[in-house]
Amino acid sequence: MKILLAASLALAPLLAIDNEPAKRLTEAAAVMNEIMATPDKGIPEDMLGNAHCIVIVPGLKTAAFVVGGKYGKGYMLCRNKGIMGWSAPATVRIEGGSVGFQIGGSETDLIMLVMNQRGVDKLLGSKFTLGAEGSVAAGPVGRTATAQTDAQMHAEILSWSRSQGLFAGLALEGATLRQDLDDNQTLYGKRLENRQIVTTRVKAPKSASSLITLLNKYSPRENKPSAVSAKK
Repeated sequence: MKILLAASLALAPLLAIDNEPAKRLTEAAAVMNEIMATPDKGIPEDMLGNAHCIVIVPGLKTAAFVVGGKYGKGYMLCRNKGIMGWSAPATVRIEGGSVGFQIGGSETDLIMLVMNQRGVDKLLGSKFTLGAEGSVAAGPVGRTATAQTDAQMHAEILSWSRSQGLFAGLALEGATLRQDLDDNQTLYGKRLENRQIVTTRVKAPKSASSLITLLNKYSPRENKPSAVSAKK
């Protein structure tokens, strides 16, 4: 009995780590739902409808910036030609860069919309520095995008942050975004590249169902919901 108990305690941290990418997908769906449920204070739906890709990084912690200098982990989903709805999620991590959006010890949620193919290609590279290699602007908040500035209209990427209940546009500069092959392997059972996940018909894990459903719901395009496998 003692041996079984010891083994269970030893395996618990490993199981928590293995389940972390799936748990983070649930958190990303919650962030998206809470933000879009208040359209007058959320991301304009026409912008979401015209976006090529979306990046969601839930729960960035200030402590993470101190220990190892990492901002956090999240997901990238894209639209594909000939495929209705959104792709399966590819994992990303954000590191370094500006810390202007830190607020005390609170958590911060980050959302980015990639508005053209050039921005998509950069994010699918091995490493992308926001602001240095592409135009990044603070995204507008509200039901419509009529209040866009010239910078927003020509930006490759629009970004927002939410912290302590405040949701606002964020001009994120200097941070690097890269794929997380380890988390991709945890989710899909294979060490898949992000480009393969978001540009081909890779089946999304069950844990991504809520997030994909929400993205299809709030996209003005008449897309059919993406099929989600029952893998997880």
